[in-house]
Amino acid sequence: MASTTSKIYSYKFLLPAAVVYLIFFIVPTFLSFFFSLTIWTLSDWKFTGLDNFRIFLTEPSLNVGLRNSLVYAILTCGLKVVLGFLLAAFLSANLKTKGFLRSIIYFPNILSTIAVGIMFSSLMQPSRGLINVGLAAIGIQGPDWLGNPSLALLSVAMVDVWKGVGIAMTIFIAGIMAIPRHYYEALMIDGGSSFHKLRYITLPLSRSSMNSVIMLAFIGGIRSFDLVWVMTKGGPGFTSDLIASIIYKQLQGGFYGISTAGNVVLFVIVSLLAVPMYRFLTKAEVDL
Repeated sequence: MASTTSKIYSYKFLLPAAVVYLIFFIVPTFLSFFFSLTIWTLSDWKFTGLDNFRIFLTEPSLNVGLRNSLVYAILTCGLKVVLGFLLAAFLSANLKTKGFLRSIIYFPNILSTIAVGIMFSSLMQPSRGLINVGLAAIGIQGPDWLGNPSLALLSVAMVDVWKGVGIAMTIFIAGIMAIPRHYYEALMIDGGSSFHKLRYITLPLSRSSMNSVIMLAFIGGIRSFDLVWVMTKGGPGFTSDLIASIIYKQLQGGFYGISTAGNVVLFVIVSLLAVPMYRFLTKAEVDL
């Protein structure tokens, strides 16, 4: 009897979170699937079947958007993992200034993405931006970072990495600090160097943290929208368009049903990529 009462009591604590999750996630998800099959406005809707999906999937810039989204996700994810791990390994050492340095690196993560996009759009301005002005001072002709079709997406990706590497570093630091110290002590007794510590202890035993960073960074990259939109609006032309920016352009044009169908397509793409990736990554996790 006491056990049953205890279970009921514990479920009461879960109820508020369950209600919030239901209202703000489950219900909107099912509504999105429904309205993706309609032409709708705020006051009316008409069922059209799969027409919205057919129109969205034949969008001329969709192939470019899909390719760009994958490139953007892989590039930003890879750099955040590598730089985040190296910074975490360095700032987990006995440095007097490590707290200050951690704060400096993490600081961009708390800034508004919109503010960061506006700031770097100004810094990357081809003639008066501080980046090109600085390069000109040392005799280098700076490119048009956001106006060059070959550089626009790469430039935005570098800003994304600058902003997001702090959270990757923080996750890695948490993983590194959880590694038992006696592993390092045993390696030191055997004459191991700092490189051996990194290669044979820190790296394999940070696998769980690395998996978390990879998943968060990759999914975030695939779904990315705000930074790209603020800095390039998908331009020049469609060269930096992502799937999310294509969806937003449909929404801007008043094609709400098509944009909702695009969101469903994006949800499916993320699921098809993320679920197998998660299973693959977690297979090789090392237990401490």
